[in-house]
This record gives sequence, structure tokens and C-alpha cells, in this order.
Amino acid sequence: GMLASERFLWHNQTLWLSPERCIFWEDQEALILSDLHFGKTGHFRKSGIPVPQNIYKDDLQRLLSQVQYFKPARLIIVGDLFHSVANKELELFSKWRCDFSELAIELVKGNHDILNKKWYEQNQIKVIQHLAVDRFCFVHDINDACEPTGPQQYYFSGHIHPGVAMNGGGRQSLKFPCFYFGEQYAILPAFGKFTGTAIIEPNRSDSVFAILPSNLLKGEQGAVVRL
Repeated sequence: GMLASERFLWHNQTLWLSPERCIFWEDQEALILSDLHFGKTGHFRKSGIPVPQNIYKDDLQRLLSQVQYFKPARLIIVGDLFHSVANKELELFSKWRCDFSELAIELVKGNHDILNKKWYEQNQIKVIQHLAVDRFCFVHDINDACEPTGPQQYYFSGHIHPGVAMNGGGRQSLKFPCFYFGEQYAILPAFGKFTGTAIIEPNRSDSVFAILPSNLLKGEQGAVVRL
């Protein structure tokens, strides 16, 4: 439910930060997510590394549940939709895509987005280098950010899979994916569960939200907690 999502007002826009590692931008009816790395599990299985396939099905299921819940008009993917070239994860995705053919999908090209142009066309995915929507500009890697051409004064990026370290009991430190909002840009957590995290050291003026898993909270859903 909406209860688990954290409402965050930013640049006069209403953002719902979901514990499922995505953002619903209410004003634009857009679901924003990054670094899904679909097919990564298949990629590893091909190399003989045993990775449970249900991780991928779970990622796709989570995407489905977020689309059903927020009912976005458009999906903005901030790069790295698929991890590598064709495998059976692509077919699963295409099937899913057919069920949601009215949903606009825009993919800001990431370093892993190397599929055939035709595949994106067949699946009605518009691939662009960067995307400007209202006051926000979306780019996969913040280091490749372009100069805003219009009223955009704020960037959203992905690529580094940000995480924060929090101290648990005793000496242990726990790592959690997070949403990071700095003065000039935001970094989205990786949507795909089969990804690592890069620990960031935020400044005091930054807004950081840790994503706590449900098993830690003994609840049905995870939670988004402002640090």
C-alpha cells in the first residue's frame, strides 16, 4: 500500500519513494526506476554460476506490482534495463510488455543497453541518451550529464547502485540500497535485486533514504526511512 511509500516533496514535485526501489512521480504519472539488469541471472547461469532464476521472476513481478499499484502513464527507465544480450529473460519481458501495451516506456541508454535496435522497437521501448521532462533531466551516469537545454535544473541518474552503511548491534554494519538526493542530482537505487551497492558518504545537506527489507522489519513490506 501507499503507506509503505515515503512522500517526498522535491522542487515542488510530489515523489513517492517506494520500498520496491522505484519512484512514482505523481505530477507526471511516471514510474521512475533504474538498473534493472534483467537477464543478469541468466548471464551468470550460462557461465556455469548457479543463480536461482526466481530472482529474475521476482524482479519482473515487483515491476508488475508497482505498475498495477501506481498505474503510471509512463515508465522512465534510467538505464541498464537488460544486463546483456538475448536469453529467455527477454521473452518473459516481451510477454509482460504485451499485457501493458498502453504504457509508454522510455529507456535512457545505459552502458548495458546493447540489445538490437529492432528488439526495442518491437517492444515499444523508446531509447534515448537523456530525457528532459518538465524540470527534471534523466541521464544514466551523472558524469555524462549534458547541459540542460530548458527549464531543467535537476538531474536523476543511476549507474552506481547507491547504498548506505548503517550500524547494527555490536560492531556489525549493515548495507542498504538508498535513494540519494544531492543539491544538483539524485541517484536512484538499483531496481534489480541481483546487484551490489556502492556505499556513498552523503553530505549533511543531502537527503538520503535507506530502503529496509521486509525481513528486517518482520512486516509484509519493506520501508523507506529518511536518514
